[in-house]
Amino acid sequence: MSDIPIPARPYPYALPPGRCALVLIDLQRDFVEPGGFGAALGNDVSLLGAAVGPARALLQAWRARGWPVIHTRESHAPDLSDCPPAKRERGQPALRIGDPGPMGRLLVRGEPGCEIVPALAPLPGETVIDKPGKGAFHATPLQAVLQAQGITHLVFAGVTTEVCVQTTMREANDRGYECLLVEEATASYFPEFKAATIAMIVAQGGIVGWAAGLNAVLGALEGSKSAD
Repeated sequence: MSDIPIPARPYPYALPPGRCALVLIDLQRDFVEPGGFGAALGNDVSLLGAAVGPARALLQAWRARGWPVIHTRESHAPDLSDCPPAKRERGQPALRIGDPGPMGRLLVRGEPGCEIVPALAPLPGETVIDKPGKGAFHATPLQAVLQAQGITHLVFAGVTTEVCVQTTMREANDRGYECLLVEEATASYFPEFKAATIAMIVAQGGIVGWAAGLNAVLGALEGSKSAD
């Protein structure tokens, strides 16, 4: 099957069916819902809810085509052995990583708050990457997973735009992946940070990757389906 052209910035993105994975970054209860780590940092977590619906639309499109889906969770072992003290002790949050909160211990694997929001819950067979850092390639098997499936292109959704999403996109770019960020399917606690991040990604001829609107992506996928 030929590549699917998607209207994007700074120029159209060529999506190769079957070799492009959807990567959903850290759409966890601890970041999106009240009582989690995002709220403990003093953020208005409701701002991240805007990304859930668009991310779900992308997820449904990928699942309908049987294309690879990867979910990530920023998370730590219960003994916090993979959480550097410099990360846990930074700042003055109301609660720190590993502290008990309304949804269990914050950002700890196996706790309710660490789980992905129900609307985007992984299905059996979909890859879930637990990552101890901001980037999804650091100290995880993600690179091996992508190589085993012959993935060359990545479409990104998730939170937050300027931290874990951008970090992972930059890691992927350095490894040779062609990356597209879907604008409505990502969000930040600081909307101006989201806008600045997208501008940085597409600057200089797409130095990190591409950005496209949700309707442009879904429309291109539907158009290709009709053409088959």
